[in-house]
Amino acid sequence: MQSPQPDPTAEDESQAVSRRIQRLSLHLTPNHRYLQNDTAQQLRLVECAKAAKLTVDTSSLSNYMRGKHREIQDRVLDYFNKRPELQTPVEILKDDHRELCMKQLVGLVREAGIRPFRYVVDEPAKYFAILEAVGSVDMSLGIKMGVQYSLWGGSVLNLGTKKHKDMYFDGIDNLEYPGCFAMTELHHGSNVQGLQTVATFDPITDEFIIDTPNDGAIKWWIGNAAVHGKFATVFAKLMLPTHDTKGFTDMGVHGFIVPIRDFKTHQTLPGIEIQDCGHKVGLNGVDNGALRFRSVRIPRDNLLNRFGDVSRDGKYTSSLPSINKRFAATLGELVGGRVGLAYSSVSVLKVAATIAIRYSLLRQQFGPSKQPEVSILDYQSQQHKLMPMLASTYALHFVTSHLVEKYSEMKKSHDEQLVGDVHSLSAGLKAYVTAYTAKSLSICREACGGHGYASVNRFGSLRNDHDIFQTFEGDNTVLLQQVAGDLLKQYKEKFQGGTLTVTWSYLRESMNSYLSQPNPVTARWESEDHLRDPKFQLDAFRYRTSRLLQSVAVRLRKHSKTLGSFGAWNRCLNHLLTLAESHIESVILAKFVEAVQKCPDPSSRAALKLVCDLYALERIWKDIGTYRNVDYVAPNKAKAIHKLMEYLSFQVRNIAKELVDAFDIPDYVTRAPIAMQSDAYSHYTHYVGF
Repeated sequence: MQSPQPDPTAEDESQAVSRRIQRLSLHLTPNHRYLQNDTAQQLRLVECAKAAKLTVDTSSLSNYMRGKHREIQDRVLDYFNKRPELQTPVEILKDDHRELCMKQLVGLVREAGIRPFRYVVDEPAKYFAILEAVGSVDMSLGIKMGVQYSLWGGSVLNLGTKKHKDMYFDGIDNLEYPGCFAMTELHHGSNVQGLQTVATFDPITDEFIIDTPNDGAIKWWIGNAAVHGKFATVFAKLMLPTHDTKGFTDMGVHGFIVPIRDFKTHQTLPGIEIQDCGHKVGLNGVDNGALRFRSVRIPRDNLLNRFGDVSRDGKYTSSLPSINKRFAATLGELVGGRVGLAYSSVSVLKVAATIAIRYSLLRQQFGPSKQPEVSILDYQSQQHKLMPMLASTYALHFVTSHLVEKYSEMKKSHDEQLVGDVHSLSAGLKAYVTAYTAKSLSICREACGGHGYASVNRFGSLRNDHDIFQTFEGDNTVLLQQVAGDLLKQYKEKFQGGTLTVTWSYLRESMNSYLSQPNPVTARWESEDHLRDPKFQLDAFRYRTSRLLQSVAVRLRKHSKTLGSFGAWNRCLNHLLTLAESHIESVILAKFVEAVQKCPDPSSRAALKLVCDLYALERIWKDIGTYRNVDYVAPNKAKAIHKLMEYLSFQVRNIAKELVDAFDIPDYVTRAPIAMQSDAYSHYTHYVGF
């Protein structure tokens, strides 16, 4: 009798299982032997599970990160933690959300005694710290607070004079005067100079007449307008009567305080029409509305007259000589909104990264044969998604903190050069940070698999609420063009011997040295010490920016001859956007390097250095084609950068828990069951009803 033949199907299945386990094992223990020369000793890498782990003092790192306004943030968070009825539920109707949002703001101001408006001008850093904490409770609440104090209140303080502050400050501060910021129109958003609403001076009655001349001029997406607002700062073209054939002279866009609802009845005032913009993709706790004005009369004193005034006899006076100068000064005073959005966007990124990383440390799937399953953060693919993002979160934290400091300094000094610097830096960082956070929110959701799709785990609401950050306070594409325009202006100044402002100062050196032929020796250096040297990293970032700047200047000059200036700009637009992003990344890295060097605690400094190196090398690797095309980086050096980047990612994974804990975001703020630091699965199953 013949012995039974082996089943080829069963053998194939067994081999397939073995191959799958082997492939999964490679995720955990990748082969790191990648250098064949002496530098291999310097970059000998260990397996992730055995890599030397830094000791991180989480408390010291957190203190360094959160700075001097930690106490008032904790007051905000403690207040809402003790008032569960004021915490926003996962499922809530639009109208209920709006009323809850107003109750939250009133409670914060009147019950908790936190008065954000008092810090808007004198202590902006403290105001933004409050805004960060409030936004972590509910992003709608953060935006509603920003509309009330940064926009409506800020326009009164920054564009008005003493008489306006005396009349409106207390009412704005205690929420008796809820208000709106009515700039955007149906047909004009980014192009503020194209606004069509008009304010015509009537010298007989000493009043301005506010009119919406057509449907395109209806004020649109105005926060606080649909339900709660009683006032609006309305931006309109100031028209003065003349004795010539035109009849009126356009003095440019100005701000006007316009009452929109009756104080006692809350009914809409005569001549004003208000419609509700309805349900939105996100931020439904904010009551956005549309405003139309039909010959609405307001006193002459309601003109916010810091940069231009009209006398009783209809004469216009201003310390600034032109419409463009006045317009620039007006918008310059409103730059705080962009600063706040950039800063708040990083706060959203911290929450999302915390949820995704805590979940990835907890969640276990697969593993070596006959051994326990492993954390999904031990997989190289998960590290590739989340560790560079964690590094970028730290980088963006430090650069936006720097932006807040510069803005605070600007508000105190009113230095003209600093004003221009902050205006451009805030535009670039608002665009870059909000775009990065928007992309990262989707990555975090994906990294948490199916559980990331549950509303209770917050990625959906975070993503929907944050999405508009890329549009309001300046469309990101438009803002990046402003940065590119400033770079080209500085490029021109450099060759004319002008003075470069602080943010752009590296360009003077870069135009001389970085644009020369790459050094064939340094292009081949591969040692770990060299690749982790901040000078190499900063030089690489600035070299890229300088080449982009020089090349786009040449292209613009060439195309202007045939297409004109507008056509040339449009032809080079993608090039200009890339230039702006490259410059912003150079600033981000420079501020990260500074933060590492200034950190007083040795263990925190070592952790930050590791994270900073990962950020720098990951960004270089993302654009390695640019560096290879001009031989700035030789082939072997490119490989060394990639392998070192992977190793640093493994090292960051080993301290990932400590790094997210340093954000100091407690469970009652993340509110995601899958990210609870104790017994997460029990929290999750309890939520769904088990």
